Amino acid sequence: MIELRHLKTLQALREHGSLVGAAQHIHVTPSALSHQLRELEQWLDLSLLSRKSRPLQFSPAGLRLLELADQVLPLVNNTRTELSRMAHGQTGRLLLASECHSCFDWLMPVLNQYRQDFPDVDLDFANGFEPEPHQQLQQGDIDILITADELQLNGLAYQPVFDYESRLVLAPSHPLLQQQEITAQDIAAQTLIAYPVEPSRLDIIAGFLSLHQLQPHHIRTTELTPMLIQLVASGRGIAALPDWVVKDYEQKGWVVSRRFPFPEQSQPARGLRRTLYAAYRQQDIKQAFIEGFLNQLKIFSRQRA
Repeated sequence: MIELRHLKTLQALREHGSLVGAAQHIHVTPSALSHQLRELEQWLDLSLLSRKSRPLQFSPAGLRLLELADQVLPLVNNTRTELSRMAHGQTGRLLLASECHSCFDWLMPVLNQYRQDFPDVDLDFANGFEPEPHQQLQQGDIDILITADELQLNGLAYQPVFDYESRLVLAPSHPLLQQQEITAQDIAAQTLIAYPVEPSRLDIIAGFLSLHQLQPHHIRTTELTPMLIQLVASGRGIAALPDWVVKDYEQKGWVVSRRFPFPEQSQPARGLRRTLYAAYRQQDIKQAFIEGFLNQLKIFSRQRA
């Protein structure tokens, strides 16, 4: 039987040109190497090399086995390396989903660095508009979820990324801007332009209207942030967006943002504050490529602070 040790021996003989040199290279005695060769030649019923020539000369059969060695051994070494990386969690597939549909501006640099650190990880994105993403994470359908909802579900853990303020977004000509004070009832009476997710997961409802036991008069949805801004700017409704998202559009004069009106004793001068988290399965933290992604988010969080 031709074994990997035979192929390694033939490569060592070619490289060193003598039994003694090859034996030292593969850490066996010259007699053990010679015995290994005779055993292989007897099994093949062929001579593999001339032992009297200096350097050693390979027979046609020996040259053919060297070709096999040059083909097989790199494949074996590459596979061994890949399996080792798999065993240490350095390769795999990372499926990312985000309930923050405006997150990609800040998330892209994190992903670019992650790809450099873990080039063997297949990074992919799941649909962020699924109705129950936390349950999908719990069931293993996704691996990391960017979310503002810290749901206490079995097996899930949450790493804070950063805090943000959700701002009320209106057209510059919106009648509410003429009022001295905008109330929760005023906001609830408007058409809400939002992403197509469960209403209870929207910042404006979960963190504001529900506290007043109110719901929007009507909800109109769109998946794209630029379209959402366009609808608000054209007076079709109001919206709630993270401060870092609305800032650029506000500077261009397309929309105006306002802080949500909370009583001063409950949230003094802070508005609607939310925390963005990276949710993951606790058992997966042992995998290096999961831990690596979370570490990238920690670095980003420190830089943003």
